[in-house]
Amino acid sequence: MTFDMNDVAPQQSGDLIPDGTFAKVTMSIRKGGTDGMSEADRGLLKSSNQPGSDVLMVDAEFTVAEGPFARRKFWQNFTVQGGKLDEQGQSIGWKIAKSQFRAMIDSALGLNPEDMSDAAKAKRVLRGLADLDGITFVAKIQIEPNRNPAYKDANKLEHVVLPTVPEWQKVMAGEMVSAQPSNRPRPAAAAPVSAAPAWGQSQPASASAASAWSSGSGQPGGQTAEPADAAKTAGGPAWLNP
Repeated sequence: MTFDMNDVAPQQSGDLIPDGTFAKVTMSIRKGGTDGMSEADRGLLKSSNQPGSDVLMVDAEFTVAEGPFARRKFWQNFTVQGGKLDEQGQSIGWKIAKSQFRAMIDSALGLNPEDMSDAAKAKRVLRGLADLDGITFVAKIQIEPNRNPAYKDANKLEHVVLPTVPEWQKVMAGEMVSAQPSNRPRPAAAAPVSAAPAWGQSQPASASAASAWSSGSGQPGGQTAEPADAAKTAGGPAWLNP
């Protein structure tokens, strides 16, 4: 028996995606074994390994969908429960993550963030955070310096690119967009530690099966295609019921 290695893609370098890169990415959720608030989120969330922490997170893997960095991956956690609270007793991390998740939906479906029509609002209703698995949207990617010099810097999601900005239109049209580096100063080095916490040692994992998110194409900002009650008729978000 022989093994033909000619049809295998060349080994990727360890170089990071350049800071400020705009690209279409697909988010896959890596299940952490802890139940969320919704029935759809059974076993979806990951618990923090910090002693005494009540934080629950979505463990996300991002894969660049196309372009010069296609198939490159990076990883990020989003707090959805617990952690520091605001003056109203709400999780600050969840408020930030919820805003990012809404932006992903708007970017994926070509919705103007100011569009509050019934049709647009119906598309932003999730049965659970699991509905975000497989969503494809336009992202600006940054290089986040590691505070511990013993570990390498990493690519992270700087922000979701919305249909109201020129970069979204260009990326969706398959055009190249020049990187816009963040130029953030490197933080002061932290004291050396013997080992990194488990939640800081993300490793590549195979992407989960593509969902309806990945098959849809964004429409120009503010346009919607489905009726407002589409989400209700099939018991799920409008984009899952073509």
